[in-house]
Amino acid sequence: MSVQGAVAARVDVPRGLAGVVVTDTRVGDVRGAEGFYHYRQYSAVDLAKTRGFEDVWHLLVHGDLPDAERGAAFAAETAALRRLPEQVRAALPAIAAAGGRSGPLAGMRTALSLLGAAKGFRPVYDVDADRRRRDTIEAAAAVPTLLTALHRLGRGREPVEPREDLSYAANYLYMLTGSEPDTDRVRAIEQYLISTIDHGFNASTFTARVIASTGADVAACLAGAVAALSGPLHGGAPSRALDTLDAIGTPERIDAWIREHVLAGERIMGFGHAVYRTEDPRSRMLREVAQRFGGPRVDFAVEVERRVEAILAELKPGRELHTNVEFYAGVVMELCGLPREMFTPTFAAARVVGWSANILEQAEDSKIIRPVARYVGESPRPLPR
Repeated sequence: MSVQGAVAARVDVPRGLAGVVVTDTRVGDVRGAEGFYHYRQYSAVDLAKTRGFEDVWHLLVHGDLPDAERGAAFAAETAALRRLPEQVRAALPAIAAAGGRSGPLAGMRTALSLLGAAKGFRPVYDVDADRRRRDTIEAAAAVPTLLTALHRLGRGREPVEPREDLSYAANYLYMLTGSEPDTDRVRAIEQYLISTIDHGFNASTFTARVIASTGADVAACLAGAVAALSGPLHGGAPSRALDTLDAIGTPERIDAWIREHVLAGERIMGFGHAVYRTEDPRSRMLREVAQRFGGPRVDFAVEVERRVEAILAELKPGRELHTNVEFYAGVVMELCGLPREMFTPTFAAARVVGWSANILEQAEDSKIIRPVARYVGESPRPLPR
């Protein structure tokens, strides 16, 4: 194509690619106007209410829900992959020390790269579909081990070795705390993990797919996705939503606090979503999970939600602003004993499966993702003499 033809073929799109369809996918979809999202052909909320994490993982990477026998086999296969190669284990103390206040999510970028090298991951461009799938399963199985080890090392404690007899969610909590968790907390965290496995072409998923389109290896794709998730406008909001509850403090302060911050043009963390124009179905489900535990913290969160929505409707008429997944995600994780610095890493422990499914799908397409930018700087000129 000529230079003139290439310029003529350019298409202007909205900022942030909002609403732009960039590819076809079989992984899942978010139907924001309906308040509904699904993984493959199943409602994500229904899956979270009725299935275990490993079954949904199987659905995402293999394309179907397993029966009991196949599900048990897949759970055993993934559990056997939780232990880290010795090269990675030996490097984790230094990674944790270097991360400092940045926490385990920053360390995971480095650890994932090391894991890929230790396991011999090759570019997805150079391997067949079965090898790609195996690489994603090996990486995803190791992520909870990496995250919990980095968290504990960062606090001067020894990592807890994974157990193959526990489910994905139970083993995650066990490695984090060093104690075998009770079934109610395991199921609550499992439902949270399932509900956040995938959610359309969000920033981290799109990042993973861009890297996969270059033919890079699975670890490189996942490390890039983790980097995108670390941003406060993407994965960093669950703890910030709890900070809002802490800042309000008591029920009698709710209205005044909300009005002050809304009128100042500030965002109320945990409210509003880029896609949903109805209540976020993930928030609705996690509210139910939180209410199973009950208690003053949950009652306060429900009241804050009610008053924020009422005041936003009054001060911003015509806009649909409801709680998003981060609001009750923070409440649920707090109830289950997770420290706030592990909220976003826990999000990553779920989303790694969705990223994997998208990496596998993108690897089937040999076309690199290569958009263009409009130059708006000064016109080219001769170099000064």
